[in-house]
Amino acid sequence: MSSLKAIHHAAVICSNYERSKAFYSETLGLEIIAENYRAERQSWKLDLALPDGSQIELFSFPNPPKRVSRPEALGLRHLAFVVDNIEALKDNLEQKGVPVEDVRVDEYTGRRFTFFSDPDDLPLELYEAAPIALK
Repeated sequence: MSSLKAIHHAAVICSNYERSKAFYSETLGLEIIAENYRAERQSWKLDLALPDGSQIELFSFPNPPKRVSRPEALGLRHLAFVVDNIEALKDNLEQKGVPVEDVRVDEYTGRRFTFFSDPDDLPLELYEAAPIALK
């Protein structure tokens, strides 16, 4: 049995701090816990909370390298958020100008999901909490 309990946070490095801060806090509605400028690194660190207590750490660094490919590069593939009503959130994001892919159904779990991207093209997923009935 693992001693690991949950995912505490995911760290995201952005190219434009103000744009990404607005996206995660205003567009996605995540709560800002703390915001710190680290002068020695010329870097902002923004801590954002989700309702379950998990967090996203948003970092800015001067001249970060670009992501190699989307999303099949080695390493983290995407971040997925659990949602209760995927259609309502998809509509809300699209009304705010965020392109969202068509909703699909996971063939193994019966749960609906879709993808969209943050301002730096990091793939983000919406994953509906309750499965639909498979035929």
